[in-house]
Amino acid sequence: MKRKISIALSEWKNKPTRMPLVIGGARQVGKTYILEEFGREHFDNMIYLNMEIEMALAHFLDTEIAPAKIMQFIEALKGERIIAGKTLLFFDEIQACERALTALKYFCEQMPQYHIVAAGSLLGVAVNRQKYSYPVGKVEELTLYPLDFEEFLWATGKESLARQIRKHYATNEAMPDAWHGLALEQYRDYFIVGGMPAAIMEYLRTNSFIHVQQVQNNILNQYIADMAKYADTSTSVKIRACYNSIPAQLAKENTKFQYKVVQRGGTATIFGEAIEWLAFAGIALKCQRLEHGFIPINAYMDLSDFKLYMADIGMLTLRSGMPLQTILSPIEQDNAYLGAMTENYVAQALASGGHKLYYWQSGGKAEVDFVLQTGSSVIPVEVKKGRRNRSKSLGVFAEKYQSPYTLRISKKNFGFDNNIKSIPLYATFCITSS
Repeated sequence: MKRKISIALSEWKNKPTRMPLVIGGARQVGKTYILEEFGREHFDNMIYLNMEIEMALAHFLDTEIAPAKIMQFIEALKGERIIAGKTLLFFDEIQACERALTALKYFCEQMPQYHIVAAGSLLGVAVNRQKYSYPVGKVEELTLYPLDFEEFLWATGKESLARQIRKHYATNEAMPDAWHGLALEQYRDYFIVGGMPAAIMEYLRTNSFIHVQQVQNNILNQYIADMAKYADTSTSVKIRACYNSIPAQLAKENTKFQYKVVQRGGTATIFGEAIEWLAFAGIALKCQRLEHGFIPINAYMDLSDFKLYMADIGMLTLRSGMPLQTILSPIEQDNAYLGAMTENYVAQALASGGHKLYYWQSGGKAEVDFVLQTGSSVIPVEVKKGRRNRSKSLGVFAEKYQSPYTLRISKKNFGFDNNIKSIPLYATFCITSS
């Protein structure tokens, strides 16, 4: 599958001052696949090392961490030469071996001419939980998310539709009705399939949403297994409870995360660590409340108030039990929970586009779904599941913080009126941080 991260990988390969590269992200988002494909396309050979099963290398690293010695051992272990500029050395599941992670620092300092990549499904969890010496400043980092809607269109053979969406986003001109209708139809499919590569492959193979949800359920079971593997028993129970509560959290009129929804009498002291685990694992997205919309916005976060979204809209559709016919209907549905799911979809798209997630609330009287900082401007974003778009909050925020324009994401076509830029839901992937 074509992934946008491939561009960043190519840029990394050709950097004259290159450091080892670490790819993070949730399990099953395609890290191993994309790095193996990158190795095949851009190098003469690739040496793959899964640190969960390479016990001989792990034992060697217990006593030796000099890069030259590690290279010699790997060559002997695999029977292959490692040649600078021609070999890609790939440490997979690196979170399983602390010393391999530490060794990246010395590869950076002593052997920068070699191309070294690492991936870890629960790297953030492992580093946060253990006494790992993370090589800060000695590695480059990228995060791989589930496929966004544009990548989904590529995977399903709709590249021309993706190009049309980008073209009309740039000009603010309305899409022709036929293109607009087709894009909304594909968007509804994506709402169910989501962006997990295995789910998309099953969709392409069977064209069956039932089969897709069986694959998603398998992924969910892997997540649950990880919760038990990478956390003690007590914390694991709390992590599962918090994760399972996300659909109920989003169903509330006030979608701010409430610990009492997880468990009566729940507090940040009880569940705070579990929330951080979900965020570090990459299977949940945390959206912090802003107290003000001044520059820089991250200086005005309220750390105690946040929303929690699932990192993949397809997984949320599965977990919520929303009837698929409700999602697939082209008729606008009077279903409040679809609005919450739509907000989750936008959160996923913005995170994939490089944005940190923030929302704004003023004394409970006005709320803006998302707030973006673009250069020296702060842009409020309103999300609507359908075409009926009426809200005073955008105007309140824009006037208070002098936003040059506002964004409204809905099923309406592209347009720009009254300083409001209208963006169809299917075009959210165009809103990138760069």
